Amino acid sequence: MPAIAITSPDDPRIGDFRALTDLELRTRWEPPNGLFIAEGELVIHRALRAGYQMRSALVDEKRAGQLTGLPESVPLYTAAPPVLESITGFHVHRGILASFHRRPLPTLDRLLAGARNLAVLEGLNTHTNLGALFRSAAALGIDAIVLSPNCADPLYRRAVRVSMGEVFAIPYTKTDTWPEPLDAIRDAGFTLLAMTPAPDSVALHRLTPEQRRRPALLLGAEGPGLTPEALKASDVRVAIPMHNNVDSLNVATAAAITFYELTRDPAS
Repeated sequence: MPAIAITSPDDPRIGDFRALTDLELRTRWEPPNGLFIAEGELVIHRALRAGYQMRSALVDEKRAGQLTGLPESVPLYTAAPPVLESITGFHVHRGILASFHRRPLPTLDRLLAGARNLAVLEGLNTHTNLGALFRSAAALGIDAIVLSPNCADPLYRRAVRVSMGEVFAIPYTKTDTWPEPLDAIRDAGFTLLAMTPAPDSVALHRLTPEQRRRPALLLGAEGPGLTPEALKASDVRVAIPMHNNVDSLNVATAAAITFYELTRDPAS
């Protein structure tokens, strides 16, 4: 399809891309309308490779001729940088944005049936941490992710960007209730490992082979950590040994370390 020039930020055809920096507005607009925004050519191609259907693309007019591999039937809108910034609310330095259709999330039972290990996230509401955690999960062999109802949206633009599109590589679901799904996870044969600096925690490297067999790693929000309900539901409390009186790590960093430890070959 030939590129379509956009000269006004009020053009109704580019409504998907309006005010992308307004979190509250985008949260009200994107999930109810079944869409999300991907930014940058690499991320967009990863979304396409994962099978997400593109709705439209918005591109810096200077880059329109450089793009390859986009679906030919999808509208490709172009605009000068000042118009792009007026539409989106920020300088589009990666030069390309695309809107995609969301897909229905799998049920918890279906997600658990195909997984050997899990990350279970409670109250993670920072998109940068969530995106970084998904990237580490994809790189370090985590099979699936379960999110509590109050977690941030993994398909929000910032989370997608920080993950470098790896949110598309990890199956995930978001539960409607909490903490009842933790019982379902245990009943499916997983061991619930709660990350906490509590004094009764087991050092990560001292987990037994049985505790590592089908781990479901529980991670809480930055600062407050896991709720008492989640800690009570866990099977084992786990901590990363610290030095120099440091009491904790950023949740995405702690997750990456623990993912590596839980998925590595003990014989290596």
